[in-house]
Amino acid sequence: MKKMLSTALCALLPLFAAAQGWPENYSGVMLQGFYWDSYTDTNWSTLEDQADDMAPYIDLLWVPNSGYCGTMQNNMGYHPMYWFRHEGAFGTEATLRSMIQTFRQKGVGVIEDVVINHRVGVSNWVNFPAETYNGVTYQLGLSDICRDDECKDNGYNPTGAADTGEAWGYARDLDHTSANVQKNVTAYLNFLLNDLGYVGFRYDFVKGYAPKYTGQYNTVVQPQFSVGECWDSNKTVVTTWLNGTKVDDKIQSAAFDFPMKYYINSAFSNSGSNWAELDKAALSNDATYARYAVTFVDNHDTGRSASDGGAPLYANVEAANAFILTMPGTPCVWLSHWKSNKVAIKKLILTRKAAGITNQSAILSHSASSAGYVLSTRGTKGTLLLLLGSATADTSGYQLAVEGTNYKLYASAEVDLTALNDVKEDEFTAPSFCTVAEGETCAFFEAPTSWTTVSCWAWDSNGNYTGGSWPGVVCTKVGTRGNFNVWKWSWNGNYTGSTASMPTQIIFNNNNNGQQTADLDFTNGAYYNSAGAKQGVVTGIRPATGGNEPTLNRSTAYDLGGRPVSDTRRGLRIANGKKTIVR
Repeated sequence: MKKMLSTALCALLPLFAAAQGWPENYSGVMLQGFYWDSYTDTNWSTLEDQADDMAPYIDLLWVPNSGYCGTMQNNMGYHPMYWFRHEGAFGTEATLRSMIQTFRQKGVGVIEDVVINHRVGVSNWVNFPAETYNGVTYQLGLSDICRDDECKDNGYNPTGAADTGEAWGYARDLDHTSANVQKNVTAYLNFLLNDLGYVGFRYDFVKGYAPKYTGQYNTVVQPQFSVGECWDSNKTVVTTWLNGTKVDDKIQSAAFDFPMKYYINSAFSNSGSNWAELDKAALSNDATYARYAVTFVDNHDTGRSASDGGAPLYANVEAANAFILTMPGTPCVWLSHWKSNKVAIKKLILTRKAAGITNQSAILSHSASSAGYVLSTRGTKGTLLLLLGSATADTSGYQLAVEGTNYKLYASAEVDLTALNDVKEDEFTAPSFCTVAEGETCAFFEAPTSWTTVSCWAWDSNGNYTGGSWPGVVCTKVGTRGNFNVWKWSWNGNYTGSTASMPTQIIFNNNNNGQQTADLDFTNGAYYNSAGAKQGVVTGIRPATGGNEPTLNRSTAYDLGGRPVSDTRRGLRIANGKKTIVR
């Protein structure tokens, strides 16, 4: 049986030789539409409600495995039980289909997180469910489990072949040499594409089985998009996996650029002490593999705390996203970064698209120095020039498109950037537990729950407002918002200089354990998210009592969205802690 089905698979391969898992010269941008434990924030209906906001910017939306995992509650889907029954913590099959259809109508394809390396039983380790689809019943048994799976030491007798990849110790490792496994997987993938309406797959833990099976499955079912999670910082390991998917000498899947992810961490975490890391060998900076590179700053796994197996970037998140959105490869923006830096990321995406940057665009120049990093990439409609850190370059013939902390992105003069004018700030509403007293100098920080104690370091050019001894002053936890704790720093009046005015910059850190934000521009009452992006200002509004209207200036006046204003246009303004009408 094994030989017969494998032969049948191979017989089909020439018919689909053009299928290669990721398009060439692809200009799309992917968004990972979830983070760990984002059940409420990213259920299918909630994602569908955001389609109008996302569709003008993204082309692909990656969502969690939608198959039933034995519960409708709080399960991310990485230990699948059913392959043809789709309901779970993120919604029902009906809401899933509606979400997929809505995005497709708006030109956005949805990619499913596919887990075929391993599977769990219904009531014990090995009793996989029998599932009937289109009149055919699909089921796996002991002969489909790798003989070296740990269930052999727990009362079961798996009789499949030896594992062709790394073991996964929390579910049964499937034997992909098995004809029955191949039959089940192929039917499952066809169901995802041709029934549910997905356009492609993100293959989970591809180190768990030989890469040739990804190539075989893709060649048969022909997804438009396929990307493998070959989690390794070593480029050779990832390219070996890519080459292992070849059919007729053609790579059949993309891969996440994990090597570049770790170079990004090293370069951006310390605000520029390691800019040369961005020149190290990765997929996206190699013309041979850039087509198959899916670049990213963080994802649901890496974005978790280091103590939970992650490797999050805590500083310069916006600048790091500017980097991947200027590079060749297909950039994948993480939902948490999208939410916390939405305006900037939208503008960065529009700039990339306006210049016609693709997964195979040419890198014209790149250079690292102690000051920063300079990158120039040529697209089909123009050239982008990215300056990171405090790097400088000749910008003659360029126009400034987007700038933020530690980055400036320029586009050549012929690039049409008018679409950026339509990107507007979302209205900011501070949590009710965030308050500012009259005359108080303070700031708020939305920290990951893994940060046990948050300290603040604030200064200006003449002195320090937080004691002058790192890591500064311990903040006060004032509440919880979603999956984050909110901390407040309030100046206690101590200053190391001669005459205190107002801090110009601020850093939040996890009590000096190596996790900290970048150097952030300080605004009194500002609310910063976990990536250090300023979300708005907590104004401390109190009822107006009449009398003379305050003089408006940038340091004390805000519009109703909490944004600083420096003009005297008519309308409602917040100044000196009061709501005021400017006539």
